[in-house]
Amino acid sequence: MASTGELLKELQNEITCSICRGYFCEPVTIECGHNFCQACLSSSWRVEALAFSCPECRRVSHHREIPIVNRRLAELTEVGKELSSKLMQSTEGQSQCVTHKKPFKLFCEEDQTALCVTCCETPEHGAHKISPIQEAAHKYKRELQHIRSLLGNHLEEDEQLLAQEEKPAVDWSSLFSSECYKILNLRLKEKNLELPERISQEHKANQDRLSQHMQTLQDLMLELQALAHQPNVDLLQDSKQLLRRAEAVLSQRARAVTPELREYPIPGLIEILNRFRVDLTLDPTSADSCVSISGDLKSAKAEEDWQVETKPPEHFPLHYVFAEQAFSSGSQYWEVDVTQLPQWVLGIYTPYLKSRRRRGKKGTCTSLFLLQCVKKEEDYYLRTYPGPLNHRMKSSLPRVGMYLKYSPGTLGFYNVLQRSLIYKFYSIPFTAPVKPIFSPGPPLPGTKPGPMTVCSVDSHLCACCHSSQ
Repeated sequence: MASTGELLKELQNEITCSICRGYFCEPVTIECGHNFCQACLSSSWRVEALAFSCPECRRVSHHREIPIVNRRLAELTEVGKELSSKLMQSTEGQSQCVTHKKPFKLFCEEDQTALCVTCCETPEHGAHKISPIQEAAHKYKRELQHIRSLLGNHLEEDEQLLAQEEKPAVDWSSLFSSECYKILNLRLKEKNLELPERISQEHKANQDRLSQHMQTLQDLMLELQALAHQPNVDLLQDSKQLLRRAEAVLSQRARAVTPELREYPIPGLIEILNRFRVDLTLDPTSADSCVSISGDLKSAKAEEDWQVETKPPEHFPLHYVFAEQAFSSGSQYWEVDVTQLPQWVLGIYTPYLKSRRRRGKKGTCTSLFLLQCVKKEEDYYLRTYPGPLNHRMKSSLPRVGMYLKYSPGTLGFYNVLQRSLIYKFYSIPFTAPVKPIFSPGPPLPGTKPGPMTVCSVDSHLCACCHSSQ
């Protein structure tokens, strides 16, 4: 005859969702007879490759809607939870210390082990932080719930990102095709014939990486849910390691969900742009105490007054300096050496733009068009403002080229070393002179960044040594 514990375990198996590994919450039953939490099934059917298959047996469902809640199973779940809670309370503390044959009552934070009263009197744990098991378990349950909530929020955001990947924010194929035609007056051919296929393959790789990350989040959420229902002694012994794993996954989220900026070299690109090269100097009157300008008016450098706070780099206040020159016609190209800067901002400023109307309402236009580089961990991230670019790079850029065409209003940013387009703003409605702007920061905590230098017209980047020749 089965024991009470065995019967309870069998009941728990019947009222546990195989997706979240926790007790059913609003359980539903699908065609094949398997049961799941309503929310878990909905999430699974949005994320899985086989959108309407059973997460357990993979049988395809012919119904396209989530079933209604199985009330009888919901009632059985509540009964099972109550029985399980009473049994755990009656057996709490029966686990014994092997050495002293006394029940576990305390928990050592340093060693992550349950202790009896006698264990605490030994020199081994004398200087350690000791807490009552109930108190320590309550603390870890709160932490488990908090981290599970974070994972859930990120999973929802990643689902939206994956849906958006069906129509990427940046159409790289069109962008590079247009660049070749408009700047070089040629169409994609010869070496560039394979470009659309390469872009498509890399886009698919981005989708796969994001899906993989989402699966990792789901697996962690299942483990966290299962651990939360374990007896206190088991929960305490496993919580810290699982929490560390979850935190490690969250810390790597930016790398997992941010696509890598690919380099698509365009032969002859920089040589063509150099025909529009202009000699810029920095305006010393535009600098505040956070930025200093060199005597030759070619370099800007972050000073000690630029206070670095413990906030994400994108939230730092930025300090700009302007070029002395302003442009109100024609085409201009200049390059900026950012080799010694982990973080920087480049762009243009114009005080007035033509207003645009949308659906009968007067629209507003930004007066800044920027490319920002931010460093996180070992990676660099490039972002545009305004605009959709938010991509990751494995290494920093030594030099950035900028091409401004006043009419019809375009601004392009280029990776000079790789002879590749980074991003291009189109159809900017200029009505007033445009000034280049520069921001040599924010500096990273504990570092002394070098200068941001506007390159002279006769300075060219050597691909073999990254230096000016």
